[in-house]
Amino acid sequence: MNYELFIAKRIIAGKEYKSSISSPIIKIAIIAISLGIAIMLISVAVSFGFKQKIREKIAGFKGHVQVTNYDNNNSDISTVPILLDQDFYPNFSSVKGVKAVQPYANKAGIIRTATDFQGIVFKGVNKEYDFTFFKDYLVAGRLPNYEQKRNKEILISKSILDRLQLKLNDTIVTWFQKEASKSFKMRKPVIVGVYETGFEQYDNTIIVGDLKEVQRINKWKDNEVGGFEVVLDNFDSIKLKEEKIDEETGPLLKTNTILESFSSLFDWLELFDNNVIFIIIIMIIIAGINMITALLVLILEKVQMVGVLKALGGDNVGIQKMFLYCASYLVIRGLFYGNLIALSLLLIQKYFNVITLNSETYYVSTVPIYINVFHFLLLNIGTLLLCVIMLIVPSMIVTKINPSKAIKFE
Repeated sequence: MNYELFIAKRIIAGKEYKSSISSPIIKIAIIAISLGIAIMLISVAVSFGFKQKIREKIAGFKGHVQVTNYDNNNSDISTVPILLDQDFYPNFSSVKGVKAVQPYANKAGIIRTATDFQGIVFKGVNKEYDFTFFKDYLVAGRLPNYEQKRNKEILISKSILDRLQLKLNDTIVTWFQKEASKSFKMRKPVIVGVYETGFEQYDNTIIVGDLKEVQRINKWKDNEVGGFEVVLDNFDSIKLKEEKIDEETGPLLKTNTILESFSSLFDWLELFDNNVIFIIIIMIIIAGINMITALLVLILEKVQMVGVLKALGGDNVGIQKMFLYCASYLVIRGLFYGNLIALSLLLIQKYFNVITLNSETYYVSTVPIYINVFHFLLLNIGTLLLCVIMLIVPSMIVTKINPSKAIKFE
């Protein structure tokens, strides 16, 4: 073992760096490192949590890519049908990364009660639809049964249920305008399930039922649907996949991603990345400045020891390494406490939802948390390396120490 590492370990083990002068400064440096890494980890976990949760909710309602008729004019309401018989349905084998292709049709309508009414969008899907998303947010009842001859069962949001003072298993009265007509058709679906996603834009309007009901109201054929939702395995490749999907669907059909449909929302989410980067930079600078101060104080307290080591033949590089080892130990100690604080707070929020939000503003009812081991390792290793690099220049002060004067130093 080289002497600089041996002496550094002796200093750490003997707690010689905790003298009356340096102790408060070193404690402040450790606290700065702890709070800095904790804030960075929490910022990253919350930022990615918001992204993941909002992406999940939008994709749950619309899929990642929608394939529709050009005449629908980017509207959520299906006015002009397309044929169910497509080369890409039910399996989009020509494009890798496609998880599912789901036909749907949306119909605008009104729920009418004895005292109130509510505008809705009836989303019709078939029995092959992946209800995993709605199952995760189901707060009462069950999913509709698509095995019966005529399925009048629907899922409705808790916000609509509460506003209209409805309850589970109620038969409600809904009205839908006929295509190319001023007359209306009445339907009486039965509420069998209640969901709550916290995404008010859709919770306030979407009810989910059978695709065949929309086909009957619009007088469409059994092989006509409003469009297809394409669900991808990886959200990050959505732009690339949309281009390939557009090529495969041909010129008669239009493709649209949720990035385009909710451009302002995703632009807002991108601001989180900028804020997180700014926070990380500031925290690393603060931690580095505190560690530089602690290192300089530690060197000044050990001037006599440096002089003795130089008199015994120690070189500047070796002595410099000794102090960098000590400083690295302090950084690692700060990182340990910071990770402990961050993980504790993040897990409490993740499982107990202590901090709540206004879902109308933030699209979620509680602060979402996404814990990624890779992010934690990257931030910890990056902070350690940057702090050590920042300490190299101030540690060079040992090269200016004269052995004869340092041994006499008081």
